[in-house]
Amino acid sequence: MSDDLARLDATAQAELVRNGEASPLELVDAAIERIEASNGELNAVIHKLYDEGREAASGDLPDGPFKGVPFLLKDLGAAFAGQPLHMGMQLLKDADFRSPVDTYLALRFKQAGFVTIGKTNTPELGILPTTEPKAYGPSRNPWDVTRSTGGSSGGSAAAVASGMVPVAHANDGGGSIRIPASECGLVGLKPTRQRTSEGPIIGDNMSGLTVELVVSKSVRDTAAILEAVHGPAPGDPYVAPPPSRPYTEEVGADVGKLRVGLLTEPQLEAESNEVVTEAARDAARLLESLGHTVEESYPTGFEDFNLTDSFLTRWMAGQAATLDQLGIVVGREIGPDDVEPLTWALAEEGRRRTAAQYITAVSQHQLVSRMVAGWFESGFDLLLSPTLGEPPPPLGSFDDSGDDPVEALMRGAQTAAFTANFNVTGQPAISLPLYWDDDGLPNGIQLVAGFGEEDLLLRVAAQLEEARPWADRVPTAVAAT
Repeated sequence: MSDDLARLDATAQAELVRNGEASPLELVDAAIERIEASNGELNAVIHKLYDEGREAASGDLPDGPFKGVPFLLKDLGAAFAGQPLHMGMQLLKDADFRSPVDTYLALRFKQAGFVTIGKTNTPELGILPTTEPKAYGPSRNPWDVTRSTGGSSGGSAAAVASGMVPVAHANDGGGSIRIPASECGLVGLKPTRQRTSEGPIIGDNMSGLTVELVVSKSVRDTAAILEAVHGPAPGDPYVAPPPSRPYTEEVGADVGKLRVGLLTEPQLEAESNEVVTEAARDAARLLESLGHTVEESYPTGFEDFNLTDSFLTRWMAGQAATLDQLGIVVGREIGPDDVEPLTWALAEEGRRRTAAQYITAVSQHQLVSRMVAGWFESGFDLLLSPTLGEPPPPLGSFDDSGDDPVEALMRGAQTAAFTANFNVTGQPAISLPLYWDDDGLPNGIQLVAGFGEEDLLLRVAAQLEEARPWADRVPTAVAAT
């Protein structure tokens, strides 16, 4: 049974419970067996919450759309009170730090019926586009265990791709949902800014760079989960525009004939890559075969701004603020020996840059957002690009042990060449697993829609999934018992 369940998405597993073909406890026990079978190789799950999960599955679960389905939380962001929250940090691991509160998003996952049975690996503070924290070691890609899973939701992606669980929590501040989805052959939707709440502790992280949702096996799972967890919570600083109908109704709905722009050259400081370029062009041909128009057009004007540096201003300020806040939590000032070299270098530079520089960076990014919105207003429905600037890189590619630790993050510009801009603009973007290269590695394609238009992304994503299904693709390291 566990082997069969490893291939099912969350919607199918929930149907087993509703139809009386499996109990929540059976699903949870089977998922635990799969984790135990594969986690030693993949290092995806770092906190095992088996007892809590079994207790929940044996009790009265909320009657949500995913009642009884096993689930994993990333060890960064959404959390339940009293459970470990280490954020990839040795400091918090040594302190056995635990979340002081239930976050709104974690509660919504619970209300949807999910049963959390563990927490997944993440780089320290989610900084790098790979999951190799010194505190917990690297997560390994189920398609090739010598390759990165991406980051910062790489533990979640490895767990879902290998079949440990059908879906897992993820979040995204520069590509951290889409990058792991691309590298592990999954669906990864970065919602519109503030579509999901980050409260009660966080309002808009780094002035709105980050969002939270999941990585999943199927478009229908992504749509149903977004429907279950979206919307404002008390005290949120602002909210995304509400959808016109339930997101679940977009899957299988008429797409119409879309005008799609195609972008294949990175707009950040990165080199072109033939593999990912071909992935995007292949998706363009597929869209055209479905009746859509694809043109080599994309928003311009990015070259007038140093977006890399202004992004870093916001990112570095965020790390400095986080360390200051964690210092309050642990009761002492955090120093360079408490964190990885890159984290400390970013925080120190974040303290050197001024408040005026931060506000200028946010203002420039808001201007870029209006430029991108203008391109969509000119008549385009979607923008198509590669998800990443490269295929999944080898583990060890982001070493921060040299004289300049920030070089490890700058190396990440190649990976995040197509993703980070849309954290800046706040628009929704989805990575879909439509292309595998000659090495057998997945290379996602990214579709971007106008602000608030996840509905359009889900409609066309479902159409592409039907035209070129990926459910039968199985990675080398498959979780099964």
